[in-house]
Amino acid sequence: MAVSFSRFAETLTVETAFSVLAVVRQLQAAGKDVVELEIGDSPFSTTEAATEAGLAAISDQQTHYCPSPGLHEFRAAAADFVSREFSISAKAENIAVGPGAKVFEQFFCEAFLNPGDGVLVFNPAFPTYRPNIERRGARMITCPLRQSDSFRPRMSDIEEFLNHDKAPRAIFLNSPNNPTGGVTTLQDLHDLADLIRGRDVAVFSDEPYCHMIWDGEHHSLAALPGMLDQCVATYTFSKSWSMSGWRLGFCVSSAAITDKIGRMINTSLSCTPPFVQTAGIAAMTKDTEERNASMQKFGKKVQLLTDGLNELDGFHTLPPTATFYVFPNIAPVCNRLGITSHGLAMYFLEGADDSFGIACLGGECFGDAGEGFLRLSCAEPDDRLRQAIDFIPKALSRQDRIEAWLEIHPEFRLTQHYDEP
Repeated sequence: MAVSFSRFAETLTVETAFSVLAVVRQLQAAGKDVVELEIGDSPFSTTEAATEAGLAAISDQQTHYCPSPGLHEFRAAAADFVSREFSISAKAENIAVGPGAKVFEQFFCEAFLNPGDGVLVFNPAFPTYRPNIERRGARMITCPLRQSDSFRPRMSDIEEFLNHDKAPRAIFLNSPNNPTGGVTTLQDLHDLADLIRGRDVAVFSDEPYCHMIWDGEHHSLAALPGMLDQCVATYTFSKSWSMSGWRLGFCVSSAAITDKIGRMINTSLSCTPPFVQTAGIAAMTKDTEERNASMQKFGKKVQLLTDGLNELDGFHTLPPTATFYVFPNIAPVCNRLGITSHGLAMYFLEGADDSFGIACLGGECFGDAGEGFLRLSCAEPDDRLRQAIDFIPKALSRQDRIEAWLEIHPEFRLTQHYDEP
């Protein structure tokens, strides 16, 4: 007899981008040409010094266990990095190393959440926040990010949570934000710090896109007075140095918190491979110029896609602020066609044409506040981005194909009109 699964396993939700990626690979294997705007991966090669250092470390047999919180050399380099770039007063003991940034969502929840605790998450939100919160039996409380607010969190929503939730315990803050591209300003961070300082409330500050700022500068909550004691800030090498497959990231917090997280790494992952950490040291110390050049290329791609989409009828996108995603409001298009935003995304991929498609995501993949939006990544060559822009109006004009698509996929029929901008 097959054993039963836990309630958590039965209800576990996943990151839709990887589900769509699997569909893309199947279509490509069958010969379909797909412009991939669904996954948040860099199209560039890993930076040069990082690659060379990683290969040399493997040759040097840096392929065995190392301390669970990370190599001292890496922790010291990461502390110097965040001090230099983001004014965070960190030392080696303030750093813990992991395979990317995502794993620190789980460790943060294990460090601070008990069953029944309330966690404020701004919606649209990165999809893996919810399962990590629910893994601890905590409650995810959502507040919307609005295009009219440039997708910045409202302090009034935070005050409402802190003052009226039955057990306010944590806040998830993602800036620059995936999927919206919104940026929490320095004044927002000061206001947030004033609201939580001295309260038994922890903040998960998710900062993977810290070098993808197109308007202004990146600021971290961890840099403000007293916030290292109440904040876990996370960084990844996946975006800035094109190292997504290396699986390398780190968190910054107080020594007491990173000690607890180090214990969690010990009992789950053992450690992050030392040769990967050696590559990361080289990236932080030697590849700044190459990193910045890649970021400039990303910024131009975002502008190209934004400008192209804003010329399409029914598409409304804010001027680029951050990240390599574009998040247009397409509510008028969905309302006119009677299709959900993710239904439209899947139609662009599977139904609009037999030989060509676009892979992207509906905003609802990131929460109900994303309904009526699309998220498109810019991680494709410029000519492919132009192909995608040119294809969209053609796909939208094929009314017979849209109707046929909805007949096969009635779950994507829009039952209630979206609010239009």
